[in-house]
Amino acid sequence: MTADAETPDAATPEVARPVPATPASVRPAAPRPGAVASGSDASGSDASGSDAGWGRVEDDGTVSVREGEEWRVVGQYPDGSPQEALAYFERKYADLASEVTLLEVRARRGGASAADLRSTAETLRGRVVDAAAVGDLAALRDRLDALTGTLAEATEAESAAAKEAVEEAVRERTTIVEAAEALAARDPQHVQWKQVSAEMSALFDRWQKHQSDGPRLPRSQSQQLWRRFRDARATVDKHRREFYASLDQTHKAARDAKTRLVERAEALAPRGEEAIGTYRDLLDEWKRAGRAGKKVDDALWARFKAAGDALYGARAEREAADAEASQEKIQAKRALLAEAAPIVDERDLARARSLLTGIQRRWDEVGRIHPRETERSLDDELRKIEQSVRTREDADWKRNNPETKARANDMTRQLTDAIDKLESELADAESRGDARAAAAAREALEARKAWLRAVGG
Repeated sequence: MTADAETPDAATPEVARPVPATPASVRPAAPRPGAVASGSDASGSDASGSDAGWGRVEDDGTVSVREGEEWRVVGQYPDGSPQEALAYFERKYADLASEVTLLEVRARRGGASAADLRSTAETLRGRVVDAAAVGDLAALRDRLDALTGTLAEATEAESAAAKEAVEEAVRERTTIVEAAEALAARDPQHVQWKQVSAEMSALFDRWQKHQSDGPRLPRSQSQQLWRRFRDARATVDKHRREFYASLDQTHKAARDAKTRLVERAEALAPRGEEAIGTYRDLLDEWKRAGRAGKKVDDALWARFKAAGDALYGARAEREAADAEASQEKIQAKRALLAEAAPIVDERDLARARSLLTGIQRRWDEVGRIHPRETERSLDDELRKIEQSVRTREDADWKRNNPETKARANDMTRQLTDAIDKLESELADAESRGDARAAAAAREALEARKAWLRAVGG
């Protein structure tokens, strides 16, 4: 079957071959003046003289639809009955009506774009006008006009919301761009590149998600923002590459320097303990050499430390042997300390010094002992006894020093003479009744007496 059901040109009506169909109802078609009405309708009534239906069929199978008071030819169905002809074009109308109903349902349910629905409604209305179908086409047009009006209002609201959404999207994408530009503006030598790279990756993910999920931006704004973001991202990448290139050079220099230090440290092994001082100098150079990267640093440090451990291990072995050999010396010095302890209480200072001198001589003959902490502890104990004797000697010297005695006697004599003179002046002032002179003489007299008592006079 071939039919041009959507051809609006009434001058070229559709020609259709019979299609088996039994419509639910077929309205009678009134004959055109001078035309011979076809048979009867599906109800068995005569089609002639009836104007109640929307379509009619001529004897030659030409089908027309009633639009107001006029009839418009919609096609031909020459090889079938009038009922089949009307049923065919009524199905065309039913298809159009279904599309209108579906469009109304979609508009009521929401979710679809009002602008898209409006465009679909306008397209559908163009198909309804002069449609090759039999039915109340005017009612379909009215429904589409009403739907288009409603969708026009919804389109305006939708457009305003879309504009606001675009403006918000521009603001959000601008925020992403500004954050990227802030990262690009930071000093490459003072940033944590691992953190900065992660932040830039997160910003790029946000950009992609926003571009995918957000509204479509105007092309000029979208390209401008993308260029800014792209340039900031490229700047960060450039700075990161330059930083790591410089860092590689620094690490290489440090690696070479530390490798040489390791080789020098390992060469000290034959010298044993005596090379510890040289190793410490190498350690100072190691600290100044800088970083060579964690893995390289750890590997080189393990070798450098092992070389030092060998030197310190040699010293530890020697000290252990010395400590073992010093056990008898330690016991000897402890015995000397026990012998020296009573010297503190010896009343005869000369005898105390003599005993101490003998012990000190024997102490030195014992010799050095290990470990040094034990030696220092024993020396401190003997030093306390020495300090006690020295303190007593100093006090005795101060008491018996001839020069000190002479000076003390001379001072006593001078103070005694001064006291005698002041007593005479005090008596004379009191006899004269000179209270001021008497007070001055009395004050001076008390001071001289205090000095005399201080020097033992």
